[in-house]
Amino acid sequence: MALGFVVARFSLFLNLTAASGAAVAQGDRFHWLSSTLGIALVGFGAVSILAALRNHRSYLRSLPSQDIPKLPLPWLTSLLCIALAIMGFALAAYLAIA
Repeated sequence: MALGFVVARFSLFLNLTAASGAAVAQGDRFHWLSSTLGIALVGFGAVSILAALRNHRSYLRSLPSQDIPKLPLPWLTSLLCIALAIMGFALAAYLAIA
């Protein structure tokens, strides 16, 4: 997800560091491309986190009960994955609006 944010904001960096007016105009032309690719990468990262959580849960369900590890906070993995995915979707929405 962080790579998507960097890609989405790369054109802003190019616009700020450009010295000539022609370079700024060219940077504006490709702004939509880096923003779209960055938003797609952030969304893909959030979806990947949810897919990994689903894969982890199905793996744990396939284990016999004696092989399932006894964790002190078994809900922590699910909570962290869902929280990260929500933050990823919120970041993608922010990048799409801003």
